[in-house]
Amino acid sequence: MENKIARFMRNIGPARFFVPLGVILIIFGILMTVFKTDNYLETVGTVTEVVETLNAENNKVYDVSVSFTVDGKKYDCTFTEQTKEYRKDDEIKVFYDPEDPAQKNAPSRMPGFVGPVVIGVGVLALIFGVFKTVKAFQKSKELDRTPKAAPVAFEGFKQTAGVTEYYCRHDGVMLKPGYILEDAARKVLFEGKMTKQALVGARTFEFSNHVNGGVTEHEVGHTMTQSYDNNGWTAKSWFKFDGRNVWDVLHDRGIRLQTNMRSKFPNFIYEVSKDGQAFAILETSGKYVHEDEAAEHTLNVPVGRYYYRVWTNTRDFETLFLTIFAISETEQAVVE
Repeated sequence: MENKIARFMRNIGPARFFVPLGVILIIFGILMTVFKTDNYLETVGTVTEVVETLNAENNKVYDVSVSFTVDGKKYDCTFTEQTKEYRKDDEIKVFYDPEDPAQKNAPSRMPGFVGPVVIGVGVLALIFGVFKTVKAFQKSKELDRTPKAAPVAFEGFKQTAGVTEYYCRHDGVMLKPGYILEDAARKVLFEGKMTKQALVGARTFEFSNHVNGGVTEHEVGHTMTQSYDNNGWTAKSWFKFDGRNVWDVLHDRGIRLQTNMRSKFPNFIYEVSKDGQAFAILETSGKYVHEDEAAEHTLNVPVGRYYYRVWTNTRDFETLFLTIFAISETEQAVVE
């Protein structure tokens, strides 16, 4: 049940934005239509008082009191939060409803078509949101009908003979961040170092396997959203790794992630299988997870997606590192 809820919530991601947006736009458009000003008449008023205030952005705005005359009768009104600075006795345009000049007036007039346009945009947003919700239900049903592979047993995996605990951490570089995989003695086993940062286009990473001495260079595209693929994997997001969807690369290597919502918040747990066998357990952790001697290091400070404890019996550190890298770079909380 938890898996289905998590999967459904990920699939309706766009709907959670477009449905309320559509409702808000429709309501706003209706109000604009009801209180339309395109039939207002124009006259010239006189500023009687100006009060300077600050808006929410701490910018100066002005509440302007105005006196104007219609058919020989004098009316008073106030236009709040005007950005133009006025002085007493300045002239200012006033637009008023000829049927009720005292109550219905404004410093400007809005074209009558704006309200219906806003309503139309709101309707489109609402339709799109509802469509995405329906598609999410359909995808969920499709996944329920898909034959499931035999579940991989992870119970007791950490205590299994040959399973070793490792640690993956952020390398501390801010402008060109990377990751380091090391053992309990702080010996570096694998490292992914960014050598080229890019706001647009691919970044460049150098993967160094310190166990066998191998060094490879990879192009890493920026994160994009994805909901479903032919392997039945509903992913929150992905990025290009050497021109391919990183999850496709991992799938080709036999990697699968089992959804695990039994995480010890805020430290999420990922159970990773390879070719149908238990491969690793990953757990996001505090920064000082394997530095227990200093007192400050005993604090399990949650740091999001930059630090991981890793239990595995593999020596395929390249695949292990790429899996951690993919989870961290796409900020996955729950994946399948």
